[in-house]
Amino acid sequence: MARRRPEGAGGPQAVASGAMAVWLPAYLIHGDDHDRVGERRNRMKASAELEVGPEGVEHLDGDAATPPAIAATLSAMTLGIGRRFVLVDGVEKWKEAEVVEHLVPVLKVLDGATTTVAFVAMEDKRQQVAPALVAAVDKLGGAQVTEEALKARDLPRWAKERAAQLGIELDGAGAQALVAQVGERRVRLERELEKLALEHGQGARLSTRDVEEAVADGAEQQVWGLVDAIVTGDRKAAVASYLALRAQGEPLARLTGLLNSRMRTALEIARRLDAGEDRGQIAQSARMPPWQLDRRISEARDAGSATLSTAVDRLARLELAARGDSTLDPDTEAIRTIGAVTARR
Repeated sequence: MARRRPEGAGGPQAVASGAMAVWLPAYLIHGDDHDRVGERRNRMKASAELEVGPEGVEHLDGDAATPPAIAATLSAMTLGIGRRFVLVDGVEKWKEAEVVEHLVPVLKVLDGATTTVAFVAMEDKRQQVAPALVAAVDKLGGAQVTEEALKARDLPRWAKERAAQLGIELDGAGAQALVAQVGERRVRLERELEKLALEHGQGARLSTRDVEEAVADGAEQQVWGLVDAIVTGDRKAAVASYLALRAQGEPLARLTGLLNSRMRTALEIARRLDAGEDRGQIAQSARMPPWQLDRRISEARDAGSATLSTAVDRLARLELAARGDSTLDPDTEAIRTIGAVTARR
């Protein structure tokens, strides 16, 4: 099989040699984790463009990326000076017979000293890279990068291992919190881990709270700030928070949905407190970090269920405004409603 790349490496399988990289003649980037395949492809293209400029990289896909067309491209003479880069997308669609007939003969005589060709395949159960292409890349002395999607249950373990590679320590609970907050796309998980490593530094041991506070969705965090202001009756802060969310492009429908959901959560906590439940009982079914739950309980206790119930009822106007069921401008309706629900007697 072709040589495989180590985890985390993003550019060519090359060794820095002064200011210049040493490129292999061929690369095969494939797998069913399409995000990571795409990221590898983009990194390689960026590395090549850095060396020869965007005009020096031939990027072929669609009808221009069939085995006969690629064979013709690689066989054609060029007037360029320096290494030639050819990036080919969609090779998962190629038939074995076409690869053997048209492409393998050309790859056998490819001048790896002057040309680098990278084949990219977004695989799935129906479409896989032709074995003949894998073998041809191997014989040419190329490298293979395989990006396989992980099952959801394996992502926390992967996150711990990737964190360690980045120089930070993430325990099992923190890894699970990361996946819960960010989702199951490894590209996004890796970006968040990289940010955590930069923010906390080498050797940092991260708690679950560190993870939750760092990677929580920005809009949702700001919505909680809006909820905090409403629950405490801080009209000025509530209006400012609402306007900031709208200014950054938050759609009114999504914003009202998040706001109403969070306010109903606060009301539910207040009602459970009225019923005599303690923090431990509430925590058993609350879907939020412990530190956040403590704050919600404190706010719900201070505001009281009656105030929160009135607020939830009045906030229904925002949902009507978001659907256009109001004679007022939606933002005007929202600000009027916020003013009403923050009023305290």
